[in-house]
Amino acid sequence: MRLYSGTVCPYSHRCRIVLYEKGMDFEIIDVDQMDKSEDVASINPYNKVPVLVERDLILTEANIINEYIDERFPHPQLMPADPVMRGRARLFLHRFEQELYSNVNIIQQGGKSADKARAIIRDNLTQLSQILTKQKYLLGSDFSMLDVAVAPLLWRLDHYGIQMGKDAASLMKYSERLFARQGFIDSLTPAERAMRK
Repeated sequence: MRLYSGTVCPYSHRCRIVLYEKGMDFEIIDVDQMDKSEDVASINPYNKVPVLVERDLILTEANIINEYIDERFPHPQLMPADPVMRGRARLFLHRFEQELYSNVNIIQQGGKSADKARAIIRDNLTQLSQILTKQKYLLGSDFSMLDVAVAPLLWRLDHYGIQMGKDAASLMKYSERLFARQGFIDSLTPAERAMRK
């Protein structure tokens, strides 16, 4: 199993977290997003990372890759076993893409819309903070795919220039719990470590 992964890409980071949480045997191929090799273009028509290759299977898009890994290697399970809870988790993941990560893309492009995108992310994360006053992780007491999805964004808050208010204190404590997990620590590239220095 090989993961073509951007060294500072938050989408790739999500896949690396899942692979390390599972404790699997895999190879990570670092891809410079400013100078992508022809390898990525030949396996992904969108020329984007992450890309997972396992034998004849080629998967793109972080959520698709992560669900495949979770189903293929079910321990520890990161998506809920119950179909209703799994449906809710997928809805949350979709919401993260629409309300958080779409705005990350706007910030990365720069320009006049970046400040508005920062405010949208801040406000959405502040809403999550309310959930975390009552429970350890986003789905309750167990680490899940929702925590995987939000962890790379939380790691990059300063890098993206997003300032959280005092009403997000429980979110910041939650962040430290995520960052202390061995799977998260192992998933960091040197460039990602440098983002927090």
